[in-house]
Amino acid sequence: MAQLKTDLLVIGAGSGGLSVAAGAVQMGADVILLEGHKMGGDCLNYGCVPSKALIASGKAAQAQAHAARYGVADVVPQVDYAAAMGHVSDVIAQIAPVDSQERFEGLGVKVIRAYGRFLSGDEVQAGEHVIRARRIVIATGSLPLVPPIPGLESVPYVTNETLFEMREKPEHLLIVGGGPIGMEMAQAHRRLGSRVTVIEGARALGKDDPELAAIALDRLRGEGIEIAEEALAQEVRGQAGAIEIEAKDGRVFKGSHLLMAVGRKANIERLDLDKAGIETAKAGIKVDASLKTSNRRVYAIGDVAGGLQFTHVAGYHAGIVIRSALFGLPAKTRTDHIPYATYTDPEIAQVGLTEAAAREAHGAALEVVRFEYHHNDRAIAERKTTGLIKVMVVKGRPVGASIVGHQAGELISLWSLVIANGLKMKHVANMVAPYPTIGEINKRAAGAYFSPRLFENAMVKRVVGAVQRWLP
Repeated sequence: MAQLKTDLLVIGAGSGGLSVAAGAVQMGADVILLEGHKMGGDCLNYGCVPSKALIASGKAAQAQAHAARYGVADVVPQVDYAAAMGHVSDVIAQIAPVDSQERFEGLGVKVIRAYGRFLSGDEVQAGEHVIRARRIVIATGSLPLVPPIPGLESVPYVTNETLFEMREKPEHLLIVGGGPIGMEMAQAHRRLGSRVTVIEGARALGKDDPELAAIALDRLRGEGIEIAEEALAQEVRGQAGAIEIEAKDGRVFKGSHLLMAVGRKANIERLDLDKAGIETAKAGIKVDASLKTSNRRVYAIGDVAGGLQFTHVAGYHAGIVIRSALFGLPAKTRTDHIPYATYTDPEIAQVGLTEAAAREAHGAALEVVRFEYHHNDRAIAERKTTGLIKVMVVKGRPVGASIVGHQAGELISLWSLVIANGLKMKHVANMVAPYPTIGEINKRAAGAYFSPRLFENAMVKRVVGAVQRWLP
């Protein structure tokens, strides 16, 4: 066994691990990075990147089929599913060099292509290497959760890890799970010509504001997607091309292909965490606010830490760890300013508290301001008028924002900035947005907060009247 020593050992070359490794080595730390599978992790190879690429193919097909409202003749899109998946592969290939072993070795990181497992509190074995590290970062991400549904073990299915290997378009895609992954892939496949049925055991898009989710779900149903809610899968049967799912209430759904999209689980099985004294919980590795595990030499970041499972959260965690592990500075995570988006059409985006959570937390002190897309001139020009924004405000300070509509994922960043820095609605109102842009929706939401205070306030009118009488 080759013995190695390092300042920082990073286990996992997904988005979080790569961010830690790149930042630490460029700041002068000695860094070793372990990856037993693909550089770039889930996001690049199976998640964010390929899913958004396939969504783009679906949008292109949808644009051809619904162009008449712009004065361009509708045409039936000629979808080549294999070529669409080739587009997905090409997008991955274009981004891959940024996450590659060669790039990180060029930065000065020692990259070992092997899985790591703990031997002790500060030692990890990876292949033929035993590495002793001053600090260790676990960034192994998550895996698709496949529940033990009777019959599933004998029926062919795909997860997000195998979906993008398909080259033959599903005739009728069954999707178990009505969360973001399930709904995004449902719409993409429907637009590419597949029949699609989504089977959800509770409420589709159940983590989102119900009012906003309903707007998105209406669109998806309008495009021909069957969405069965309160349909807990009880049994799976059949074979390739002829699959049946029976729900607990007796409903039976038939299709040709099956995608399991019911959630994620922390990727910890190979790590031998007990040998390092690292405690776990149901959702993943237990960490404190500084992302330290029960072994104070070891941090856990991203999905494996059991919190919000988003690529940008892993990147945020990387910054916290670098400040703590490299500089010994106090650094703690927070979640109130973390945005997320679901990339259906229309998109759904959220940061901070939803309306329901804000009402529970703040009661009568809460004000909810709203602005609907159909009042935005750019949205009208582009025929993208379905949607609205809600901002939850307490004493002039936003505590949450919820958006459904065109470019919601872009719009939400402003509200993350506002909440992260403790800004108030007046700061958004002071912003000037170029006309005509979808971004004006944010400013108009601030206007909706101040309008009753200015235009429906008798005192304001009396003051203005008095000033006008006094002015020469």
